[in-house]
Amino acid sequence: MTEIAGLVLPFFGLIFLGYLTARLVDHPGEAMGWLNTFIVYLALPALFFKLVSRTPVEELTRADFILTSVGTTYVVFALIFSVGLFLRRNTIAEATIQGFAAAYGNIGYMGPGLALLALGEAAAVPVALIFCFENAAHFTVAPAMMATVGGRKEPPAVLVLGIVRRIALHPFILSTLAGVVAAFLAVQPPVPVQRLIDYLAQAAAPCALFAMGVTLALRPIKRIPVEIGYIVPVKLVLHPVLMYVALSLGGGYDPVWVQTAVLLASLPTATNVFVIAHQYHVWQERASATILITTLLSVATVTGLLFLIRSGALPADL
Repeated sequence: MTEIAGLVLPFFGLIFLGYLTARLVDHPGEAMGWLNTFIVYLALPALFFKLVSRTPVEELTRADFILTSVGTTYVVFALIFSVGLFLRRNTIAEATIQGFAAAYGNIGYMGPGLALLALGEAAAVPVALIFCFENAAHFTVAPAMMATVGGRKEPPAVLVLGIVRRIALHPFILSTLAGVVAAFLAVQPPVPVQRLIDYLAQAAAPCALFAMGVTLALRPIKRIPVEIGYIVPVKLVLHPVLMYVALSLGGGYDPVWVQTAVLLASLPTATNVFVIAHQYHVWQERASATILITTLLSVATVTGLLFLIRSGALPADL
């Protein structure tokens, strides 16, 4: 447990420091803009490129792993969406945000840093694959679902073009594709460029975690939704359990890949869920509350999962 604490406490400590700083230092919310730009457009893309470009090409083409991991996430989404729509009698738009709250984990800001810290560089490829394909699915499903209820009154062609543009031009996806090309051609950047990439990659996790803490502080809980009673356990417990079962039954995966997918599934609700809710003016305050509560509780659940992984109690096959 001492080793696990050494992994988790600095990680969540950075989030707490960001939260505390935002509470004590009086800065407008807009001050976060350039830090988020640095993280999204430079630091995390550099990290993804660095790790993927050094990976054997055959490891980057595991369609079975991609389909199983993303498919499991959308089983969770479909479950909570159905509960919201049919049992809670919410609108399609509200049920969609609830589904994302249970299925869309913080795999961008928290995922790479924690997975690499806990599992080593062998976790880099599954992290990149899950992130790229899961986000591509989210970028597709969110506007498509909202379009069915008139959340955005756009012609179908404009809607499709917007979805394609968001996927194709996302800096994380572009950097991963660049890494794939570099791995396929077996080329590496010149030494000065590689050093710059290394500097950016090293800054990715600390900056992302600090920024996440600031973001949580700027969105205090104003309303705790009833749905939190089942969304939280589904996100923090059921999602990783289903991911483990699905990948274990499939078999043939490197244990680190299974553990990485389960670890990413165990992460709290992504801050992007609030962004989607805000974009479509639905379930905003409750999405913010869900993000904060799942993040706080994930300190315990993620620590427990890491203990299972490190102790060998989480084998790759059932």
